[in-house]
Amino acid sequence: MELWIVVTIAAAFFQTVRFMLQKLLSASALSSAGATFARFLYSAPLVVVFLALYCVATDSLLPATTLRYWLFALSGGLSQILATLCVVMLFQSRNFAVGITFKKTEVIQTALVGWVLLGESISSLGVGVIVIGLIGVLMLSETPGLGGDWWRRICNRASGLGVLSGFLFAISGVCYRGATLELASEDPLLRAGMTLACVTSAQLIAMALWLRLFEPGQISAVWGARRTAAWIGLTSMAGSFCWFTAFTLQTVAYVNALGQIELVFSLLATVFFFKEPITRRELYGLGVLSVSILGLIMVI
Repeated sequence: MELWIVVTIAAAFFQTVRFMLQKLLSASALSSAGATFARFLYSAPLVVVFLALYCVATDSLLPATTLRYWLFALSGGLSQILATLCVVMLFQSRNFAVGITFKKTEVIQTALVGWVLLGESISSLGVGVIVIGLIGVLMLSETPGLGGDWWRRICNRASGLGVLSGFLFAISGVCYRGATLELASEDPLLRAGMTLACVTSAQLIAMALWLRLFEPGQISAVWGARRTAAWIGLTSMAGSFCWFTAFTLQTVAYVNALGQIELVFSLLATVFFFKEPITRRELYGLGVLSVSILGLIMVI
């Protein structure tokens, strides 16, 4: 089995656990931004330490960076912050599995973002599976119990946050791949680790400034919730390193398509951990979206 397949499956597992922990925190004393900040506070220092240890162990030097590298890295970092905020807010509107499914529309949108930013083309078959995926998203976006016109049932807060988070995650994934490819090194682990360290450090500083200025008290709240938040940092570091490594080894579309195994993990978490019900319509929506994902794998 190729390395990118192994690390992608591991990344999907760690990411599911992290979102579970973030949902618990967002439902307690932390705001959506605070729950997001917890991820960076407890992961960025660890990433830097492990990168330094890796360089010492392998006797490696960090490769030089370019302006294009930093544009990719910082754009991806900002997009990821905004996308994570959308997902945390989405958890307050829908159950866990459906929230993750909305977020995973990034797989469909990555094809478009990759074409714009990296010049990746989209075949006619690719357009077809994108349409199938859109149908699945529309099936999932209809909030139960909401009456009125069809457009009110589909165009709601949950669907908007979900599609937006998918778009932002698509941008971040493509930008991260672009950044790693800018580094002149044959070691994919070094390229992934260095980019992850740069991105998470910038995200930590940006989120700390935001909370200090606009949400005073949240930084202290994150520290007070450290028993849970520390695990967010650990799972975030593990998952992010696996994602970055996979992006270095394979195109983002393939990685995100395989990463849909997260749907299985999140469904299990919904039923067995959060004890939340899954409706038949939502299962149908998950199925249609999964067909689109499999089709995307075949045509890319």
